Parts: sequence; C-alpha cells; structure tokens
Amino acid sequence: MRAIPAKQPKSSYKGKWRVWIKKSGCSAGLCRFSSVYLITVDSCSCLCPSGLSRSPGSPLVLGAEANQATRFPKMMENKVFLSFTFYSTILILKMYAVAIITGQVRLRKKAFANPEDALRNGGLQFYREDPDVERCRRAHRNDMENIFPFLFLGAIYSLLDPSPTVARIHFLIFCVGRIIHTIAYLLQLRAPTRSVAYSVAQLPCFSMALQILLATTPYW
Repeated sequence: MRAIPAKQPKSSYKGKWRVWIKKSGCSAGLCRFSSVYLITVDSCSCLCPSGLSRSPGSPLVLGAEANQATRFPKMMENKVFLSFTFYSTILILKMYAVAIITGQVRLRKKAFANPEDALRNGGLQFYREDPDVERCRRAHRNDMENIFPFLFLGAIYSLLDPSPTVARIHFLIFCVGRIIHTIAYLLQLRAPTRSVAYSVAQLPCFSMALQILLATTPYW
C-alpha cells in the first residue's frame, strides 16, 4: 500500500479509503500526534511520525484499550466465568424443577395453599397442609438459602482470575452436592445422606468467600 503523509488534510481521503483519527495519540506510544488509521476491506495501517505501521488484516487495538483487554478480559472470554455460568444455570434449572414438583404434589395430594385454589379443586376441605408438600417446600427453601449466596460468591470469585481447573472443581462440588441434597430430601433417603451432601456443598462456598476476603482486605 502506498504511504500517505499523516499531515495530509482529511478531506483528501476519498473513494475506498476511510479515515479514523484517535485523539489520544499514536497507538505505538512514541509520539504526541494523532494516529490516522486508513481502513479498506482487506487492509489496515497506522500512519504516524514514528513511522510504524500495522500489517494488513491484523486486529486494530488501541493503546489503553489493548492494556485493558490484556489485564481485564471480557466477561465471555473468562473461562472461569463461563464455567460458573454453566453450573449456575444447571442449579437454577434444578430450582425450577423442584418448584414444578411441588405444584404437582399439591395437585396429587389435594393440599392447596390458597382457599380459591381449594374451591376450584373440590372445596375448602382441601385448603390444608400435607407432609409431602411441606417436604418439597423445605427442599425449595433450602435451595434458595444456599444457591443464591453461591451465585454471588461465584460471580465475584470469577473476577479474581483464579485457576480455571481449581475454580471448576469448586463449582462442580457445589453443584453435585446440591443435586444430591435435593434428591435425598425429596426421596427421603436414609440419613445422613442429606446432611453429608449439604456439608460437602458448603466447602467450596467457604473457600470462595475466604479467597474473596483475602483479595479485598487491602481495600477495607
């Protein structure tokens, strides 16, 4: 590509050329002048008094933006955050499943929480509590008490740039522990299955909370 002097008036660039001027200076950081970027369909060059140019087809990343992209990766480029998103979605879907199961048990046992629902399904005598329905409700409530804190801790933990493998182990242990806990609760599995699953699922939460505190202690 034939070089065009950077001092040439912008109005002279016509035709297939498009001109972009970055006010913060040369992207190479070697001069105080504005950098002029000439962009075509298949090429991109940086013209500045430092004489540096960008090879055709290379990505255009500017000064501070390049540093920020290196230091703070985009959320969807963060492997730890993607892993956290995967396991969090599974847990949320599990909570939806428990809610649906609770509703189905109510219909099957004819134990409704609201009088209007009881009237619609046979009469006020079905406006009552049922041990199986209450068991489902307790399982759902226990999910909310534990999964919601995990969502907060996991999101903050993902921003600390931990090891992807270690982070994935944290998320996997919690997810599996909560699934086993729900199964043990709904199927009334023999003790201490539910308690062990609950305790194991708390370990990664305590670990993430401790690491978050250690990382943020200098800013208290």
